[in-house]
Amino acid sequence: MAELQDLLGLVNYWVFIVLMMVGFYVVIAQGNLIKKVVGLNIFQVSVFVFYISMGKVDGGSAPILDEAVKIYSNPLPHVLILTAIVVGVATTALALALVVRINRAYGTIEEDAIQAIEHDEEDLA
Repeated sequence: MAELQDLLGLVNYWVFIVLMMVGFYVVIAQGNLIKKVVGLNIFQVSVFVFYISMGKVDGGSAPILDEAVKIYSNPLPHVLILTAIVVGVATTALALALVVRINRAYGTIEEDAIQAIEHDEEDLA
């Protein structure tokens, strides 16, 4: 029974690992550039889950000074994740803008087709 509680206590790490591996698999296995951006976002969310779960202390309270509160949770990981979310949204917007530009230039967003077009252009030169 104690082993089951130990595993349940580590569920946030399992979620982190599963999300990270799913995101990594999507980035590696997919040839579609939009799917790669989605995979990077899934990977990024896994890191967010990890940092937020590390900042939580059992029985901890918000860091507001009070005589009754003895244990405080660290707010720094939560603040860093808010900043990371903003950076992640901006990075995703830039990546999608680049995908749109690649689609206009090559007429496709499939990685294999883009590489074939590039290879054909090199052969002509």
